[in-house]
Amino acid sequence: MHLTAERLDRVSPSQTIVITAKARALKAAGRDVISLSVGEPDFETPRNIKDAAIRAIEAGDTRYTDVAGTKALREAVSRKFKRDSGLDYSADEIIVSTGGKQVIFNAMLATMQAGDEAIIPAPCWVSYPDIVALAEGTPVIVPAGQNQGFKINAEQLEAAITPKTKWFILNNPCNPTGAAYSAEELKKLTDVLMRHPHVWVFTDDIYEKLAYDGFKPATVVQVEPRLRDRTLTMNGCSKAYAMTGWRIGFAGAPVALIKAMDKLQGQSTSNTSSISQAAAIEALDGPQDSIEEMRQAFEGRRNLVVAALNTCPGVRCHTPEGAFYVYPDIRGCLGKTSAGGALIKDDEAFVVALLEEQGVAAVHGSAFMFPGHFRISYATSNELLTEACARIKTFCEGLR
Repeated sequence: MHLTAERLDRVSPSQTIVITAKARALKAAGRDVISLSVGEPDFETPRNIKDAAIRAIEAGDTRYTDVAGTKALREAVSRKFKRDSGLDYSADEIIVSTGGKQVIFNAMLATMQAGDEAIIPAPCWVSYPDIVALAEGTPVIVPAGQNQGFKINAEQLEAAITPKTKWFILNNPCNPTGAAYSAEELKKLTDVLMRHPHVWVFTDDIYEKLAYDGFKPATVVQVEPRLRDRTLTMNGCSKAYAMTGWRIGFAGAPVALIKAMDKLQGQSTSNTSSISQAAAIEALDGPQDSIEEMRQAFEGRRNLVVAALNTCPGVRCHTPEGAFYVYPDIRGCLGKTSAGGALIKDDEAFVVALLEEQGVAAVHGSAFMFPGHFRISYATSNELLTEACARIKTFCEGLR
């Protein structure tokens, strides 16, 4: 008898988690490993947020909440959307989930029928296609390379839409590339979407606070308010407030969609942690200066990494607008043999050999539906980044 359900065969283990686990195993065996594979800030959660959580514990705020989150937190999210993007979502139009990933899972599972399509620009975060597949949908991958700044254009979006299209999923700024769409760039896409009223929009804005060189990422409803009735705007506390382990994601959407997601969440996890919710209220309503400190640090790290990688033979690294990733093109390294004797037949072979021979953990581009590249997270210290880039250069110089 086959134990697992057929739906599980549609998905793969997260490749970012696989690489991270391999790096940890090498570290445990005594190897000197620098991990650039983890997608989380290396900063501490700010003190005021921790203190809010402690106060909630001491006040006995440890019981179940409404499935969609406490009214106090949903109202704080409403204020955040208005303050940062000019979006008007009432508390009834907001849901709080156990991280942004659950928001995506709930939205797809609550809305997709077998055969429905979801358009996903690539490179893309590893979980989007698999979540769509779990919901019995079909991921439609639309590639956009470095020559386009890793951003799809209006013509590509128009060509990808069919009568079966249910969702257009946009990550802005993007994991893994750091590419971010301005209001002007988004307007060209929203003009296409206005011509196709059957298509819903899922905009994942989790990295919105981490943008550089004065760039300001836009969000869909801000650019085209007429899309509000078929757009889900997702965000969370993980990246901007260094709260990845607190598991707070949230979304604003039409009431009917929020109710459907609430119904699904009520039969899965129910509410997210009451303590995390109390901390999230302080994150959203409290002092915001920690974000700018982190953003400035990341901008400096981005500049360091891009400059260093562009000195490596066979590597071309685009300068991203946001997030904390770079996505270098390594096609100039493929087909060669490493100093340790490994044939670099593809991007996965590149990152495996890089980890084994130089002790640098990164994630291969094919995991993000766009091969010939690899992803580096620069969410670590300048010292470690400098050393890691030196090792990458040594590795590339050893290819023959």
